[in-house]
This record gives sequence, C-alpha cells and structure tokens, in this order.
Amino acid sequence: MTHLAWDAKEATVGELAERSGVAPSALRFYESEGLITSRRTAGNQRRYSRDTLRRVAFIRTSQRLGIPLATIRDVLGLLPEDRTPTREDWARISECWRQDLDKRIRTLQRLRDHLTDCIGCGCLSLDRCVLSNPGDELSSHGPGPRRLIED
Repeated sequence: MTHLAWDAKEATVGELAERSGVAPSALRFYESEGLITSRRTAGNQRRYSRDTLRRVAFIRTSQRLGIPLATIRDVLGLLPEDRTPTREDWARISECWRQDLDKRIRTLQRLRDHLTDCIGCGCLSLDRCVLSNPGDELSSHGPGPRRLIED
C-alpha cells in the first residue's frame, strides 16, 4: 500500500485510488472522459494534483445521485483550472443541478407514497385504477408512468 502524504502536492494513480476509494481503472476512465486531468512525468506516469481528490469525491457523489457523467463533466468545466477550487466554487457549481435534484426528490416522494396503490402507469390491472384512471385517460398524456413523470 502506498499512502498519500498529508502534505503531498501530487498523487500517483495508486495513491489517488487508495485515498479516494476509486479503482485505478475508474480514474483512468474519468480522465479519458475529461472529468479529471493529470500531468505526465518524464517516464510517462500520471500525476494528479491534490485537489483531484475533491473532484473524484464530487464525481462519485454526483453519480450516486443519478447525475449523468456528461452533466458532471459540464459542471466540472466551470471550476477554475489555474487554482484549487474554493468552498465558494464548489457551492456555485452545486447550484447547477439543485432544480433537477428537487424534481427527482418530488418524483421519489410520489413513488414512495403511491407504490402500494398504483405507480401511475395506466395499466388498469388494479381495481383502483378504474377510479384513479378511468378509461385509461392517462394514455392521452403519453407513454410510461404519467403520474410519476409529470409535475
């Protein structure tokens, strides 16, 4: 095991992987997707700046929230490249998808509240659907679970 020293300015791929909990292959993938960057040594080894740890944590957390990598890349592109991002920088970019997250939360709450009854699919397979979706009127709004995906 290689440990990243607390005062290290850069990390090898192994050190970054160990410290971030992300496999080296995932780090290389993130780099190929433009989510993180590294410099190359004379021996062509990757070296990541220390603030890459924060970016990797941001990527992983964003992925857990269901945010697509392309969206994460776009938002990370708003961070300064000439300095380590500040708390204010991170707060600013996190606002980029607050509205989307609020919408996801409302959708999950509706799913939680109606999962035992009907998920709004218009399938007419439950007795209650005759009362809540008579004549499959939701089908005129389009395919899928209309009550869940419409605001």
